Amino acid sequence: MTEHFEVHGRDGAARRGELRLSESLPTPALVGDIVEDGGSRWHADQPAPTGEESALTILPHRALPPGTEQPVEDAFGVAYPDTEFPSASVVSPTTADDYGADAYVLSNAGGYVGHAEAFVEALLSVRESVPDDTALYCPAAATPANVATLAYAGVDLVDEKRARARGLEGFYLTTDGEAFLEDLDELPCPCLACRRSIESFDRTDCAEHNANALAAELARVRGRIGEGRLRDYIEGQARHEAWLTATLRRLDQQYGYLEERTPVFRRNELLAATDDALRRPEIQRFAERVTSRYRRRLDAPLVLLPCSARKPYSESQSHEQFARAIGYRGHMVSMTSPIGVVPNELETTYPAQHYDSVVTGEWTDTEIEFVATVLERYLERADYDRHIAHVPDDYREICERVEASLGIDFEYTASGHPTTDESLAALGDALDGEAAYYKRDRELATVRAIADFQFGDGAGETVFGPDATTEGYYPKLRVRDADSEHLATMVPQYGTLSLTLPGARAWTDSDAPTKRVDIDGFVPSGSVLAPGVLDADDTIRPGDEVVFEGPKAFGIGRAASHGRAMAEGSRGVAVDVRHCAER
Repeated sequence: MTEHFEVHGRDGAARRGELRLSESLPTPALVGDIVEDGGSRWHADQPAPTGEESALTILPHRALPPGTEQPVEDAFGVAYPDTEFPSASVVSPTTADDYGADAYVLSNAGGYVGHAEAFVEALLSVRESVPDDTALYCPAAATPANVATLAYAGVDLVDEKRARARGLEGFYLTTDGEAFLEDLDELPCPCLACRRSIESFDRTDCAEHNANALAAELARVRGRIGEGRLRDYIEGQARHEAWLTATLRRLDQQYGYLEERTPVFRRNELLAATDDALRRPEIQRFAERVTSRYRRRLDAPLVLLPCSARKPYSESQSHEQFARAIGYRGHMVSMTSPIGVVPNELETTYPAQHYDSVVTGEWTDTEIEFVATVLERYLERADYDRHIAHVPDDYREICERVEASLGIDFEYTASGHPTTDESLAALGDALDGEAAYYKRDRELATVRAIADFQFGDGAGETVFGPDATTEGYYPKLRVRDADSEHLATMVPQYGTLSLTLPGARAWTDSDAPTKRVDIDGFVPSGSVLAPGVLDADDTIRPGDEVVFEGPKAFGIGRAASHGRAMAEGSRGVAVDVRHCAER
C-alpha cells in the first residue's frame, strides 16, 4: 500500500500517474535528480535513512544479479523497514514481494537492455509480485528509442544514466536509434544542447542532448498514454531496434498480463498498420468472445460480407446495398482484418467500429491465417444450415480454407465486385424462398448478443429473461423486461450495455457471472475510491460494467481499473458510479 504514488490513468500496462513528493512529479518520469540512494549493504551495514518528502529514498539494499541461486538470495536478503517517507525497495525477479514501499527498483535493470526474453520475464515477474498501485523503477535502462516500450511494458520511473553515458561515449541518441557523433554532418535536433555548430559540439554536449531527447520522448509517451494511443505508437517505434520489436512480440505472447490491464473500450481509433496489430489484446479478446460467447439467435442463412471503410458497416453505402438485397432473409456477418469476424449484432461493439486498417487489395499471410482461424471457430459454434459468401475474389482464399477444414460448401454470389447490379441480383436470388425475420427480432437479438459478449455466454437470456423487449431506435435501444422495467440501454459509441439498478439486480440474480466489487460501509457519491474497496473480482477489466455492494449501498458503475488493482489499491478511483441505492 502506497501513500506517495497514485495511478491516474491506464493504457494497458502503461500508466499515467503521480509521484507524490513535496513537488509532485507526473509519471512515467525521469527521477535521477530526486532519488536518494540509502546505499549497498554488501560492503558495510548502512544506517537507516531518515528520508524526506522531496525525494524518493532507495532503502539500503543488496542488489543481486540475474540467475542468483535461491539459497544465496535467501542468505543475503534484506528486511526492509516500514517508512513514513517516500521509499523504494530493490528487488530481483525472485525476491520481489510486497515490502510496503511506494516504488520497487528492478535490480540490474540496465543488464536486460538488448535481451527481450530476459527483460519481459523479469519485468512481468516483478510487476505481478508487487502491489499494482506501486511504481516500478528501471535504472540505467532508458534511452529515447526504448523508453516508450519500457512504459508500455509497465515501467513508471527511469533515469538519464544510460542516455548520458552513451553520450560521453560518443553516441548521439534519437528516438530511432543512435549514431556515432563523428559521423554526423549536422545536428538534427533543435534542443538547447544542439544549438551550436557541429564543429564545437563535443561529447559533453552530446550527453546533454541525449538527456533532452529522453525527456522529450517521455513527454510524448505521457501524452500517448493519456490518449489511449501508446500501442499505435509502439508498433512503429519498436521497429527501429530489433530487441524492441522482439520485446513487443514477447509481451504480446503474455496475453493474460496485457489483457487484464487493457480497457474493454476506448474513445479513439485503433490503427492497424502492421501484422503486429493482430496480436493486440483488444483484437484477441474480440475474437475470443465472438467465438466462445456470442450466440446466433436469428434463424437465417449465413451471408458472409466484406467489411467497409465506413463504420459501423451498416452506415456504409455498400452494406446498405447488401441489406436491401438480403431483405432480412439472411444473417449478415462481415469478414475483416484485423478484427476477424463481426456478426451484424456486434458491429458497434469495440473495436469493430473503431479501427482503421491499411488497405492494399491484398491480404498478408498472417491476416489470412488469423481471419480463417476465427471464421472457422465462429462457424463451428454458429451452426448454419446454409453458407452464402458474397465476397470479392481476394476473400475467397479464406473461405476456401474454411470449406476444406469444416467440410462445408459456400454459395458464392459475387461476380467481380460485390456491389455490381449482377452481384446484388445474384445475392437476392440466392435467398429466394427464405423466410424474413422482423426488424424487432434483429434488435432483440442485438441486445442479447451484446449481453453475451459483455457479461458471458448465455447472459442475453439469463439476465434479461425470455420475455424481454426493446424500444427506441437502433443503435440507441433500451431493454425492458416482461414487467416493463427498464433494465439496460445500448451505448452506441462503444456497442456496450449500460445497466440500470433493476438491470444490475437482474444481473446478480441471474446465472451469468457477475463482476462484483465489495465495498465498506458507506454510500458512494460519484465514485468508489480504492481505499473503500474490500475485494473485487479478478475478471474485472477497465471499463467493465460492475456491481458494487456493501452494508449500506448497492449500485452499478464502470470499472476504472482491473479487479486486482482495485483490491490492492490505496489511492485513486476504482469505480465510476452510475446508479446507487442506500440499504
